[in-house]
Amino acid sequence: MKVKFFDYPLQFKIHEKEYMEIIKNVLSRGHYILCEDLKRFEENLAHYVGTTYAVGVGNCTEALLLSLLAADIRLGDEVITVAHTFVATAEAIKFLGAKPVFVDIAEDHNMNVDLVEAAITEKTKAIIPVQLNGRICSKMDKLVDIAKRRNITLIEDSAQSLGAKYRGKMAGTFGLAGNFSFYPAKLLGTFGDAGAVITNDEEFAEKIRMLRNHGRGSGTEVGMWGLNCRMDNLHAAILDFKLKLLPKWLDRRREIASLYNDGLSEIRFLRLPPAPEDDSEYYDVYQNYEIEAEQRDELVEFLHRQGIEAVLQWGGKGVHQFTALGCGTTALPRTDELFKKALMLPMYPELTQKQITYIVETIRDFYHSNN
Repeated sequence: MKVKFFDYPLQFKIHEKEYMEIIKNVLSRGHYILCEDLKRFEENLAHYVGTTYAVGVGNCTEALLLSLLAADIRLGDEVITVAHTFVATAEAIKFLGAKPVFVDIAEDHNMNVDLVEAAITEKTKAIIPVQLNGRICSKMDKLVDIAKRRNITLIEDSAQSLGAKYRGKMAGTFGLAGNFSFYPAKLLGTFGDAGAVITNDEEFAEKIRMLRNHGRGSGTEVGMWGLNCRMDNLHAAILDFKLKLLPKWLDRRREIASLYNDGLSEIRFLRLPPAPEDDSEYYDVYQNYEIEAEQRDELVEFLHRQGIEAVLQWGGKGVHQFTALGCGTTALPRTDELFKKALMLPMYPELTQKQITYIVETIRDFYHSNN
């Protein structure tokens, strides 16, 4: 049996008629840039996450960059984040001339909030927790308190966690801004790149709108130096349709996570993510199903031979482990340990029961045969 890590053609085929109607509608109107489809999606996205404003941009890297710019992060500033993230998180910091300061992760693979305060210096201007794999990092209330008490801007990289909750509060809504990715494989994905910034701050939202559009406001007057970081109207129309399907897709992801946990929990060589009902304070949405495995490389090779596409997140390296970037001076023992063991199993709503059973049984067979 072949099981893709993510099946783009299948997801398109299920709603092909609706997608083609949306594309034809937008193109026939000639509404490509900053039109009503984008405005409608921004309004609906803000309503979904519970913020006052949402601003569509070209991708989540731009969302992070513009959020930091609008928060006045500049040359020489320090921004605390984690190395267990896609390079874009640190990239946005570096391109402003600021310095990413990495703290280690906790057992949930997200920022260890207990290490943050010790990393703060007089140069610290922002903290970026990464809400990874569809889970909000633990102790977010403590992190919010630290940021407020120390007058430090809190900006969330929520690229992988649209719809996730901690104590009833949505990912992206804990600080000044939250940033989302609509890359095709994300929880809510379009047919290309797109992203968004959410916030409750009116002045901040207007800055983001201007920065994404060459520094222009509602008219043609240029009020600041800006960039071209707009979300295409066609992507907005597609995302607005998909947003209506998102709750159903998230429910299915949680079902799949439960099936994985039920099937793999007795294998002592694996460390699994928390099951959906493990802790009522969390509503995890499982952008990825990332496990820690003994004999990880051998397991991945075995799965590939059986037709199962298991993946090492970011090629199996954290930001600090890419030597060309020069970020490897901080000791991050938990992060380093994770990258020796972590892999991701297929996780998308269209997975069938038969495919999930096959994945589980194949992993069981591997450990039964090798231990």
